[in-house]
Amino acid sequence: MKRVLLTGMSGTGKSTVIARLAKLGYKVVDSDYGGFTVEVDSGTGRERLWREDRIQEVSSTEDAEVLFISGTSRNQVRFYPQFDHIVLLSAPADVLVERLHNRTNNPYGKTAAELTETLGFLRTVEPMLRSRATLEIDTSASLDRVVSAILEHVLT
Repeated sequence: MKRVLLTGMSGTGKSTVIARLAKLGYKVVDSDYGGFTVEVDSGTGRERLWREDRIQEVSSTEDAEVLFISGTSRNQVRFYPQFDHIVLLSAPADVLVERLHNRTNNPYGKTAAELTETLGFLRTVEPMLRSRATLEIDTSASLDRVVSAILEHVLT
């Protein structure tokens, strides 16, 4: 079984892409939902980390050709050796701000502080994600093009 991480900043379209992959019949896990994260005190505030037991459990199964897991968490690096592909979903800052402002499926990104945090992560976190990615896709493209590029990368 191939294991694929879809990662990126808030607003890059991880949930939208994972929902489309599910609709196409692929096994998917959106780590933002279903008890795959836990909120902890990081010393500078609250942050969501992957529940390592839950991620390990789902990534250890062998019941599909491909497993897509979406999410971004500081402790995801512990699972990098288990992934066959790490796909970074990215988008320009103005696109992220617009998406965060307009989205209805997740409340994160609505406040000025959350927008500032996300834009800060573009400078600090995204380069680290990029350095480990096997593919980066600008999600300013259509959803069909994004999903096609991911599948071409993963299935070949």
